[in-house]
Parts: sequence; structure tokens; C-alpha cells
Amino acid sequence: MRLAPARLRHPTLRAPSLPSAAADFCGKGRKARTSVRFAGARLILFTLLLFVPFALRAQPHFNGAKALDYARQFVAIGPRWVTSPGHLKAEAFLRDHFQHDQLEEDTFTANTPIGPVAMRNFIVRFPGKKDGVIVLSTHYETNYPLRNINFVGANDGASTTGLLMAIADQIRGKQLDGYSVWLVFFDGEEAIQTWSASDSTYGSRHLAAKWGRDGTLAKIKAFMLADMIGDKDLDIQRETKSTGWLVDLVRQAAHKYGYDRYFFQTEEAVEDDHLAFVERGVPSIDVIDLDYGPNNSYHHTAQDTLDKISARSLTIDGDVFLETIRLIDLR
Repeated sequence: MRLAPARLRHPTLRAPSLPSAAADFCGKGRKARTSVRFAGARLILFTLLLFVPFALRAQPHFNGAKALDYARQFVAIGPRWVTSPGHLKAEAFLRDHFQHDQLEEDTFTANTPIGPVAMRNFIVRFPGKKDGVIVLSTHYETNYPLRNINFVGANDGASTTGLLMAIADQIRGKQLDGYSVWLVFFDGEEAIQTWSASDSTYGSRHLAAKWGRDGTLAKIKAFMLADMIGDKDLDIQRETKSTGWLVDLVRQAAHKYGYDRYFFQTEEAVEDDHLAFVERGVPSIDVIDLDYGPNNSYHHTAQDTLDKISARSLTIDGDVFLETIRLIDLR
């Protein structure tokens, strides 16, 4: 078993009480003469000790509870495989949520094993002062082959959709000091029949090609994909095809918060939505947890339900993503 997530802690700090420190000034006789030498230093130390614990506690954290709430609302839609009524509801959910933001709907027709299928990526832009873009992405639909088992993809699609929505809440209405941040919700990540290079990642392959043609790819400083990282038992692998320096920044961001145990303890290559960008030379990373349930037993099953994900894991994710953005801005 894994250790439960540790809370950030600081040592218990003790200081002399203010009355006793003041008494050293006011006392008489030998004790007063001895104490006066150190009284000023004691009062300074007391003041520092009084406020340091509050400073340590004041480090803000991402609102993982809000991300979980968004995921809960998204899961309530039900299965959302392409061509289903649930998929239309998922589109409407995203459209309604981002209606007051710089929202683009990227519609296209994918050639699939079941014929031409209409799909839709959602792109939400938050402008920054620096010339360049950081892309945060996820997929939002559920698996078509699992359409008959009530597969709701709480972790696989919904958790990271909620994560990006909560990140939007944090940066909305601000003029970002660094690069622009674009949120991308991909359609068609899942295979329609059997996973292959041509039957998977429809939305990301379409958008990468489109942005390659119109010059947008050259503006992207970093592409970050979030996949299946709402898992209560968070264990994010190092995806070996991801860009090295971006992996290092994510590791650095995790270390800042004491989250080292949740990141990159193992590594493996994963075929996912980031590959279309990796292949075109865009610095990219897949932040993914493929160890979902005992022996990965929840992945692509009806057991991928809301009770398997947590606000704690989404807090960790959000802290690391936002800190990584800050580190990319400093490059």
C-alpha cells in the first residue's frame, strides 16, 4: 500500500510570552541587570516566531475542491462518446461555461471505422503580456467501444476537464504577466474501434496539423497534456517521449510543494494527445497516471466513477501546473 498524502507541515515553534519578556525590562536587582542585555533580542525573536508560522501557512494552494465539483457536474451528463446525446450535452456544457471567454470551437469531420464523424475541439484563450503561448489540454469525450456499459470516465476525461475549468477560474479576468495561456479540450482522443495511429487522437492530430499550416505552432512555448490525474492514489509516470526540460520543470514545481512522491517514480512511453505536437517539434509533456486501481483495474471499465477521484489529487495537479507555467514564463 502507498502512504496517504502528507500534509505540509512546519515545526512547532515556541517563544517566551510577551509578559515575561516585558518583565525583564521592568524588573529590579540582579535579574533585571542580567536580563536587560538580552531583552531586546528576545522581543525580536518573539516577533519573528509569532509571524513565521503564519507566513508558512499562507502559501496559497489551487482549489482542487472546485475542480472536483466541475468534474462531478461533467460526470452527471453521463457517457459522452462521439455521436451520442451525451456528447452533445458535453459540448453544450463547455460552451455555456466559457461563453464569456475568448472561446473558439474547432469543428471538423474525422474519417473513422464507423464512417465520417463530426467532432469538436474547444479552445479558450487567456492573453498574456509576453509573445508566446502555453497550451494546457485534456480530452473530454468517453470511449466509444464502451458505450454499452455506462462508462462515464470520471478520471479518464472528466477529472482533467474539471482541472482545466478550475485553472480558468484562477486566471480569468487577469492580464497575465507571462505568456498567453490557452486551454484546449480535445475531442476524439479515444479509439472508435481499436487503438492505432489512425484510430485515436483525432482532435489533437487535426489541431496540430491545422496550427502547423497557419503558423500557430511556432508560437507555442510549451504544450502540457493532463490525462487521468484525478486518481485518489496519485502516481504520475514520467512519459518518455515528453520533452526533457519540460519534465524537469514539472519535477521542480512538484518539489516546491513537497509533492515529489507523486511524480515520476516510474517511466514509460504513452501514446496520447501530445504526440501530434511532439512530432512537430513543440516542447510537450504528457502528465498522466496510468496506474488506476489495483493492477490498473479501473481503467476503461464501468468502475471509473466519481468516488475514485479526489480534490486532494486535483489540488496537487493544479499547484504543479500553475507553478510550471510560472517557471516557463521565467525561461
